[in-house]
Amino acid sequence: MQTNRFSLRLLCAALLVLIVLPGYVRGAAAPVASFTDSSGRQIVMNETPKRVVSLSPSVTEILFRLGVGENIAGLTLFDKLPPGTEPKDVVGGFLVPSVARIEAVHPDVIFLTPLHGRVREHFANQPCIIVEMESHSLPELYGNIRLLGTLFDRKAAAEEIVGTIESDIRLIARKVDRIPAKERRRVLRVMGDGEIMVPGDDSFQNDFIRAAGGTPPQTGRRGGVVGISLEEWRRFDPQVIYTCGRDRRAADDLLARPGWKDVEAVREGRVFNFPCELTCRASADSGRFIAWLASSIYAEEFAKERNRVLEEKRLRTTPVKLPLDYVRSARVVETTLFDFPNKTLIVEFRQPMCVTSTLEGERKGITTVGNHYSPPPLWALGHFIGLDRWRDRVFKAVGKSKKGSSFLFTGADMGNLSIQKARYREMEVSALVTAGVAGNALRASVDEGPFYEPGTINILLLTNMKLSAKARTRAIVAATEAKTAALQDLDIRSSYSPRVCQATGTGTDELIVVEGTGRPIDNTGGHCRMGELIARAVYAGVKEAISRQNGITGSRNVFRRLQERNIDLYEIVVNHSGLSDPGDREKRLGALEELLMQPQVASFIEASLALSDSFERNGIPIPEAFGEWCRVISGKIAGCEVEPEKGGTDSGAEWDGMPVVMKMAFSALLDGLAEAGQK
Repeated sequence: MQTNRFSLRLLCAALLVLIVLPGYVRGAAAPVASFTDSSGRQIVMNETPKRVVSLSPSVTEILFRLGVGENIAGLTLFDKLPPGTEPKDVVGGFLVPSVARIEAVHPDVIFLTPLHGRVREHFANQPCIIVEMESHSLPELYGNIRLLGTLFDRKAAAEEIVGTIESDIRLIARKVDRIPAKERRRVLRVMGDGEIMVPGDDSFQNDFIRAAGGTPPQTGRRGGVVGISLEEWRRFDPQVIYTCGRDRRAADDLLARPGWKDVEAVREGRVFNFPCELTCRASADSGRFIAWLASSIYAEEFAKERNRVLEEKRLRTTPVKLPLDYVRSARVVETTLFDFPNKTLIVEFRQPMCVTSTLEGERKGITTVGNHYSPPPLWALGHFIGLDRWRDRVFKAVGKSKKGSSFLFTGADMGNLSIQKARYREMEVSALVTAGVAGNALRASVDEGPFYEPGTINILLLTNMKLSAKARTRAIVAATEAKTAALQDLDIRSSYSPRVCQATGTGTDELIVVEGTGRPIDNTGGHCRMGELIARAVYAGVKEAISRQNGITGSRNVFRRLQERNIDLYEIVVNHSGLSDPGDREKRLGALEELLMQPQVASFIEASLALSDSFERNGIPIPEAFGEWCRVISGKIAGCEVEPEKGGTDSGAEWDGMPVVMKMAFSALLDGLAEAGQK
């Protein structure tokens, strides 16, 4: 009996603790995670982060892919947000973020890299948690993705991301296994600005090369970027070289030098350029990049049937709403083709139609039109086998005949398809548009015409009227003018001459105009209603498709616009200031970035960009008022009057290829900063 009474008292006491001291019980709960970060620090996180500042674009990308973008309170100027994402507070550039701006968003966690020592030191004694996160290899990348999944309660999503990367790499391994070992290629990632630089032996970039079936060099040096001597270069004799973004321009100059150019990769033309957000990051899309790299290294080998490892079949079908009387069905079909997933927009008619195609000319008896998307790993392979063979494989994969089908081909993802309608009374136009402008946008009449990977603005035009051959041909003019108007209004830059030219197209744009049924139409010129409707639908479609594919909108910030012009702020600081100490350069860069985040200064640079275009293209004289504006800006930054010659073009800096108006504008900012620093 006494034992039972004691047990009863013990139970009552326990219940009393649960009722009266709930905070004590919560405090005893296990932490969300206890882990060691990349710096070797032991970190205990007791709850899911609510307000995160990410100074690492790799981490930012993973967080968005995990579906926790709402937890990001601040990021860097160079993070690209997924289309449709609400704007985030910017805390500065990657190299020199602003500690004041970080403080202003009140983070509970800051993710950073070893380059952010100043931020780490500043927040060392503050309540927010500092997490250094860096991946030097694929296993470390998987571990970091899983850790982020744990921290944000997204373990299943993290496993899905890791699983996708691993699946891409396994596929490449199976394909490379069919290539004899003696035919495997030596591959080098080249960086450099004045000298050839390569990744160190412990860099994730060399891990990517190995996963792609290539052999990277062993320099005996560790680090993200290390030097390589001419002797080492010749001894390794790279068979494939790749760069990213602006590195390609520097590499072209360096690889033209005696000795450096005398390697197999240069002789055979195996020098490739990839987007920096893929090459320079170990992140959620690394599997996709490894597949693209492998297919560029081994395009000829991957084109051979004996090296195909997956069955070519349909994977899934997604209906597309296109309510026209003569359209039987519209859908996007996903298939496996040459081992990679492809997507094809297919529009089937109830009766044969005439169509006008810029790819094939006039076609009669057409029952199906379409637009086929091939992913980046198939671009080099497609160029290798040629359009005719590629078209045959596509038609076979989607179950269509070449005789009754007219297709276009693109490198813009069909998942980013824009469908736009324009209507006036009984007349209606539908424009189905895919668009990508990051790879080969050009300005007609200025840029050269070498063929590169698809950027491609492809348009299918369908109306509820019956267009004559004349009307279909004239519709091409209306659609082309509308496409170019969209590019001009978005300020899309030429890939070949971005500092001085807007783009007018991509160089591989195509269009199909369908005959249709209904009341006959013989005129689609700009002054008639049908021409107006075609232009409106195409204009809207091009703008939306570019936003979805490339994340480019008219409201993008000045930093993105400068990037698109290949204007590098660090390079400007180095060339203009004459500062030799790296620390001083970084401080000046941070100050310049801080200035450009101020609306008044950003507007000044935006206006300078517009004036620069007019001056470079049309020779419009630079207004005297602009020079005065430069001096006013310098004075406001300095807090005192700046000597007139410091606000103009006579700064003494030789900036290769920099338009004169932009020299004036950035001289004004940097002269003001220099004067302010002397007081």
